[in-house]
Amino acid sequence: MADETTYLIRGAAIVGGDREDLLIRDGVITARGSDLSTTDAADGATVIDADGLVALPGMVDVHTHLREPGREDAETVETGTRAAALGGFTAVHAMANSTPVADTAGVVEQVYSLGRSAGWVDVRPVGAVTVGLAGEQLAELGAMADSRAQVRMFSDDGICVHDPVLMRRALEYVKAFDGVVAQHAQEPRLTAGAQMNEGEVSAVLGLTGWPAVAEESIIARDVLLAQHVGSRLHVCHVSTAGSVEIIRWAKGRGINVTAEVTPHHLLLTDDLVRSYDPVYKVNPPLRTNDDVQALRAALADGTIDVVGTDHAPHPSEHKECEWAQAAMGMTGLETALSVVQHAMIETGLMTWADFARVTSTAPAGIGRLTDQGRPLEKGEPANIVLVDPAARWTVDPSAMATMGRNSPFRGMELPGKVVATFFRGHPTVLDGKLNTPYRYPTEAPLAGAAGAN
Repeated sequence: MADETTYLIRGAAIVGGDREDLLIRDGVITARGSDLSTTDAADGATVIDADGLVALPGMVDVHTHLREPGREDAETVETGTRAAALGGFTAVHAMANSTPVADTAGVVEQVYSLGRSAGWVDVRPVGAVTVGLAGEQLAELGAMADSRAQVRMFSDDGICVHDPVLMRRALEYVKAFDGVVAQHAQEPRLTAGAQMNEGEVSAVLGLTGWPAVAEESIIARDVLLAQHVGSRLHVCHVSTAGSVEIIRWAKGRGINVTAEVTPHHLLLTDDLVRSYDPVYKVNPPLRTNDDVQALRAALADGTIDVVGTDHAPHPSEHKECEWAQAAMGMTGLETALSVVQHAMIETGLMTWADFARVTSTAPAGIGRLTDQGRPLEKGEPANIVLVDPAARWTVDPSAMATMGRNSPFRGMELPGKVVATFFRGHPTVLDGKLNTPYRYPTEAPLAGAAGAN
């Protein structure tokens, strides 16, 4: 009879390299090698035939909008984390712009508890930088860090922390517990009424433009502030070639800055806005092909550290309307792997080992998640995704687990398909379909962030 806690993944290409077996028992990789099925340790194991599949560390998203509490008409922690598991994720960071805002220990603990109850992935709440995202006074950063959720990432994402004094104070404060401020780089006075990227297409369409300098000026300011106070800064959803150059310069000076790029900014351009289809309305906006190429090169060379989905589901009525009235945002959890494979691996810019770095190892490091993004070696937590790189599939938003139908990739054929996801050694996804959630032990120790001060 098969042991429900023991699995033998047989013949997978480990991080795109040699074909080997992985033996999982009680949430841990207990062996890695060839022909493990012949060993006594594999007796009773449930065998997963992984011939032709790539085994990768479970993906970690530093930028997810789960909407709950308060916007359950758009997404819930349950539906969003189901989507995450299907996309190959084993951890997500839930952004703070819920209703109420996640600006207190009570709200982040609620989100944390909802994630544990769902059991599909680790949910790490992101705390707001300012009370109510209003940009006027700092939120309870220390209390959120010391809470059961052990918050280490803080962001007003969706709104820029535009006051330089407040941004400086936030950077200084989070140093006490090795936190990071994740900035939504958008100078508000340069983007008032903006509808899309400022450039040739906006001029033709007559839509108010969103200039690249609105993003770049905030990044330039903030890397200097981070250098001044000696703190960690993370730049959300970088979208312009100029931003890349500023981040590259900052890293060259030894400034402690990391950056993310979304899958949609690696593939889509502002030419799509000519359709006036609000599915392409997003913040920051889709940019030019030159920007796309610069972002790809920056992700490949390490200037941009990670891929963050910025998964932003909306009710259909908020997207199926006139462009000017439509909400900004796109779904991304269930398409991220395939889009990155298409944009980066199939173009020869990255390998599967590079993919593991930018979607798992590096994001886990930014969020200080100690049991995610680990190598697939003996003794490591069994957070694993199995991918069929040769599969092709057509994106159908209506078939997705997320409640949001606002995928900009609908109808597009993409490569790569998640076949299985193991979260803490438990298969949350098998044969490309949801299996069952992981159930946390009643008194399990907190996973993820380093201890609070």
